[in-house]
Amino acid sequence: MNSEELNRALVALIEKKAELQTLTYDDARYDDVEEELHDLEDDFNEEYGSFLEAALEKVHDALGSDTDVLLPTAYLPANISGKPTPKEGVWIDSEKYSGKEARLTLVPNPTRLVLTVGKAVQEEVWKA
Repeated sequence: MNSEELNRALVALIEKKAELQTLTYDDARYDDVEEELHDLEDDFNEEYGSFLEAALEKVHDALGSDTDVLLPTAYLPANISGKPTPKEGVWIDSEKYSGKEARLTLVPNPTRLVLTVGKAVQEEVWKA
């Protein structure tokens, strides 16, 4: 697995997602940008899905989570800052953080999974 190529693909995907979020539904470019985003998501999941899903399984297991693992593109943040907000990513249950809202986010630069628990906890739980 080439982690630099993975990171470039992840950045391109997040940037396209951010571009779409700046458009309104009545923007003439909306449908084209949305189609480009879906194509990038499909390509990303095809190229890196198995690798990332295996990593997600390990992280879920380590956190004592029985939440289903989703496609890697579900875990994307809104931007490439690398610091997800408490509402970004995918909600998971976790024995380690029982009773608290925990989320996993796939962030770039470098590619890694970040666990966010409320506003108090943000930790890297996996790195490509």
